[in-house]
Amino acid sequence: MVPKLGAHMSTAGGVSKAFERGRSIGCDTMQIFTRNQNRWDNKPLAADEIERWHAAASATGIAPVVSHASYLINLGSPDDALWEKSIEAMVDELQRAEALGLLGVVVHPGAHMEQGEEAGIARVIAGLDRIHAATPGFRTLTLLEITAGQGSTLGYRFEHLAAMRRGAANPERIAVCFDTCHAFAAGYDLRTPETYAATMAEFDRVIGLDLLKCFHFNDSKGALGNRKDRHEHIGKGGIGLSGFAHILNDPRFVHVPMILETPKSDDMHEDVENLAVLRSLIHS
Repeated sequence: MVPKLGAHMSTAGGVSKAFERGRSIGCDTMQIFTRNQNRWDNKPLAADEIERWHAAASATGIAPVVSHASYLINLGSPDDALWEKSIEAMVDELQRAEALGLLGVVVHPGAHMEQGEEAGIARVIAGLDRIHAATPGFRTLTLLEITAGQGSTLGYRFEHLAAMRRGAANPERIAVCFDTCHAFAAGYDLRTPETYAATMAEFDRVIGLDLLKCFHFNDSKGALGNRKDRHEHIGKGGIGLSGFAHILNDPRFVHVPMILETPKSDDMHEDVENLAVLRSLIHS
């Protein structure tokens, strides 16, 4: 078995278009946006487009697929109006993902906006409970993403994510997306065999490796622990090739999708190059 590698794909022209784009660059898995990321209000997915999505999924075999929730969402916000809009938007994200049969919706946990981490985490938990109560029986997971820790952002410590899941009324619906750049910027080292083992042992102790359902593969423009979210091409940043090689060759993650979010142009040649670099690191 070899790991499943892919990238974030554009859905311009309809969500189903992402499959052909993914196939054209050799994706085994992928991430998409199911709605406009810069707007609160979006038209629902059309029934015929959902049909085209499932047909394309069968034809290409690209799976699993995850979506990324709007960056406007802040479930940790103390502002009631923004918090309510965030809940409503996340419910919509899950409804779209469920209709498409996605593994999960990746979401940044939120920011406490100077109210303190404990208050922010409590706010996230309350928001997640509202979201899951509005989407009973859904199979699509809510994937809380590890963050770099800029400003008042929550989720830069494994303990934050563990507390959010532990406090939720439906913890079985919550898992984690491990972003390599974010984790490195937050102070979790992946570069040597020893530091990689220590980071994953800490994740397992605090959260549980069975709850790591998705990787975002991004090198980091910044140094270890700099708390800045600055994505770089694979092997060109602070993590270097070694950190990715450790994950790619870890048998515990052979079934976990590994998805690029590195900078790219319209022709996606950067994705092709980054995927080739990653595949060259896999031990045969």
